[in-house]
Amino acid sequence: MTQDTLSPIRPTDDTARTLARDLIAQARIAALGVVDPDTGAPYVTRIAFGCGPDGELLTLISDLSAHAARLKASPICSLLIGEAPTKGDPLAFPRLSLSAKAQVVPKSDALRTAWLSHHPKSKLYIDFADFNFVQFTPLSADLNGGFGKAYTLSADDLIA
Repeated sequence: MTQDTLSPIRPTDDTARTLARDLIAQARIAALGVVDPDTGAPYVTRIAFGCGPDGELLTLISDLSAHAARLKASPICSLLIGEAPTKGDPLAFPRLSLSAKAQVVPKSDALRTAWLSHHPKSKLYIDFADFNFVQFTPLSADLNGGFGKAYTLSADDLIA
């Protein structure tokens, strides 16, 4: 005897798309998941996160960091975006798990200005030679909008 199970994933709609885009636009940090090329094990770290002047998803990282080396070895990664407030059940608040491809992009005045507008303390190191912008190109995403609000989004769903 088999029992049909209902999928917990809701059809993607404009409300889900807007929530995902809002999470991205408001984020100042994210958890970055990469693969360790030596062991194949996952490696997760916290990064500064933000959007560029054209909405590109960015971080600023040092070439000296372990995650920079791992991204160069394997640019497919994941980001967890969305912070829980200090009160309440953290699993009741929206979060976006994003699969992406990372690529180092040249520093430009436009990227620098956009980055510093949201991360002013990075002015201390943004011009160091070992710091580079990394752009994340979304591949797909899973949105948990809170209890019972799960969605699967495409890369196109994340573009306004």
